Amino acid sequence: MVTKNNQFHHISMPLLFCLAFLAFQVTSRTLQLQDASMHERHEQWMARYGKVYKNSQEKEKRFRIFKDNVNYIETFNNAANKPYKLGVNQFADLTNEEFRAPRNGFKSHMSSSITRTTPFKYENVSAVPTTVDWRQKGAVTPIKDQGSCGCCWAFSAVAATEGIHGISTGKLISLSEQELVDCDTKGMDHGCEGGYMDDAFEFIIQNHGLNTEASYPYKGVDGKCNAKEEAIHAATITGYEDVPTNNEKALQKAVANQPVSVAIDASGSGFQFYKSGVFTGSCGTELDHGVTAVGYGASEDGTKYWLVKNSWGTEWGEEGYIRMQRDVNSDEGLCGIAMLASYPTV
Repeated sequence: MVTKNNQFHHISMPLLFCLAFLAFQVTSRTLQLQDASMHERHEQWMARYGKVYKNSQEKEKRFRIFKDNVNYIETFNNAANKPYKLGVNQFADLTNEEFRAPRNGFKSHMSSSITRTTPFKYENVSAVPTTVDWRQKGAVTPIKDQGSCGCCWAFSAVAATEGIHGISTGKLISLSEQELVDCDTKGMDHGCEGGYMDDAFEFIIQNHGLNTEASYPYKGVDGKCNAKEEAIHAATITGYEDVPTNNEKALQKAVANQPVSVAIDASGSGFQFYKSGVFTGSCGTELDHGVTAVGYGASEDGTKYWLVKNSWGTEWGEEGYIRMQRDVNSDEGLCGIAMLASYPTV
């Protein structure tokens, strides 16, 4: 005799299998559509940034990385209650390790050997403006792109030199990073393999200046020093000073008076895909990237920030800039921005 319970069991099991199969088909179809959509996005992204891969295997590898990065970016933007957003930029087909290696050329493991100077001419500055933007005062050249050469140190030092030259003479000139890459090789600076802003300032002083970007253009690779062009000086500095370490108030005094070279920890995925807003981390203090603080201010919600010029082109960040949280609860500053700051003098 078949009971009602047994009848229900015989009916429900096939039904459950059927429903499970349908659910699997729906899920599988959804994933296929999502993958197709992601492939289309990857093709569009490739077209926008002129990406061409050497073979189908490399393309598939890059697609998988692109897909992971897009999912990371969208998950962050949808879930995180942060004052900044991430975006799909030119680095979207690179793992974080691949991204860092050729671009962050400040060698943190050797920074302890850098001799810090003691004078700080802005020590007794008692009042500073609430907001500063040296772009509006003719002291910042357009955003540049270091490409896959780890010479951020040269771009940082050049930007600070361009700044003080523009302030002191009223003439803003784009100076040559390539001259530093090719010619500043006797100390701890090693072109695309990394270097230090203070050593770059030392070279500029001893060389009596730098040539222009136009005369000694950027190539993005280590090259032989062009002695003829090196001997032409469009701008020079007479010295440099270090900002007292781990002191954001001192850094503010300096930035209130001129663009300042700073070293930061730019190793995280959040920095790789930063798009807009005030960046609040996460990041550490393993300094690996040289940039330039060209101002400071506060956002509409009152979050204080440093205005930082980067050298990764205008597609990254806020047209090449990042606003980094200022006056954080840390002596080193966010991402170590107050640890090794310096500026040239004239």
